[in-house]
Amino acid sequence: MNVTDTFPVIKLFLLTVLSFSVTILWTPALTHFLYKHKLGKKIRDDASAPIFSKLHQKKSGTPTFGGVLIWGTTLFLGLVFFYLDSLFNGEFISGLNFLSRSETLLPLGALVATALVGLVDDYLNVKGIGPYGGGLKIRYRLLIYTVIASVGAWWFFSKLDWDLIHVPFIGNFEIGWWYIPIFIFVIVSTSFSVNEIDGLDGLAGGTLLAAFGAYAAIAFALGRYDLAAFCGVIVGALFAFLWFNIPPARFFMGDTGAMALGTTLGIVAMLTNTALVLPIIGLLFVIESLSVIIQLSARRLLKRKIFQSAPIHHHLEAIGWPETKVVMRFWIIAAVMAVIGVVIVVIDKT
Repeated sequence: MNVTDTFPVIKLFLLTVLSFSVTILWTPALTHFLYKHKLGKKIRDDASAPIFSKLHQKKSGTPTFGGVLIWGTTLFLGLVFFYLDSLFNGEFISGLNFLSRSETLLPLGALVATALVGLVDDYLNVKGIGPYGGGLKIRYRLLIYTVIASVGAWWFFSKLDWDLIHVPFIGNFEIGWWYIPIFIFVIVSTSFSVNEIDGLDGLAGGTLLAAFGAYAAIAFALGRYDLAAFCGVIVGALFAFLWFNIPPARFFMGDTGAMALGTTLGIVAMLTNTALVLPIIGLLFVIESLSVIIQLSARRLLKRKIFQSAPIHHHLEAIGWPETKVVMRFWIIAAVMAVIGVVIVVIDKT
């Protein structure tokens, strides 16, 4: 085995470690900025969410915008190695460039675009501008993310000529233009599901770490080394983010992280043609969304609540589970489901 054969492994490892290191290094500067300018999250009042308010009022004022660490580092490293590749003709530097039209340009673009929308939403929340204490109305967010997902669907269908859905252990099916609405549904549902799980210290970061770790392995197994490196960079940044986000969190991920990473996760699933494996890897995201849907439906149709508070991680808190117990057990479930998802893809591939 020569260096050429092993370089994809070296690339994935180096970029993941570098991402972790860069994120750790600039976290103090971001933290200082957030606290200096009092960019703390506002907790909903007793009238609109009495149980949630009781459980989390002590966290009021903790800065949000922590997701900037993740997408900011990913964008920075992507641009650095892209321009280094353009300026220098070295094989090693060229190999570390993970930006490519077929694999990573779209997910990186979607990551940044949705992150900027989330950044605006977080800012409105901090300033108390908007309904329910601040932030964009849900229908506006749904519209914006649907537009972004539609651009992605058009790119896949028109530019990449993709119209295949892979069913594990069965095969590929050409679905024609139906690929577009399915793509939009996967992206929007994943982004909002990930946003739902961002409610406890370390919860979103840990579950996303497992999911992107799984997709780094899947992309690598499929020979998509740039995409694997892209996921590795996100994994490295998430590790660094978690260092400061575990209870008690120094800052929250915010919509600028959760919505952006959810959107990106859905796009990576479509790029690897594993959309039907995504609900397995992201089982907790599915459960979180279902708990909200069940709660809202029950309140509207039955005039009663099924859960003391939704999403379900707040219900578990309300019935007496300590926050750390909820987070750690969710991490374990996320890790197990990530491994199961990778195993399914690898066996299916062989």
